[in-house]
Amino acid sequence: MDTAIDRIMQTYALLANRSADACAEARDKVTAYVSMLFEAGEKDPHRLTVCGLTYLRELDGSSDPVKAGFTGL
Repeated sequence: MDTAIDRIMQTYALLANRSADACAEARDKVTAYVSMLFEAGEKDPHRLTVCGLTYLRELDGSSDPVKAGFTGL
């Protein structure tokens, strides 16, 4: 699980330049989220990484499907 969290944070830092406080807050949030997934039975570190990155991008609004052009039509 720690490997997945480290990989998530390394990748997330590459996506945009964030302050140290913002990164620390993101690490806390993603750690809680990944822990929940891990306790629910997800053990694959690659899957945990993808889920964690998706979670952080949804939190900061950088993966808005409407802005990306997905209207559901």
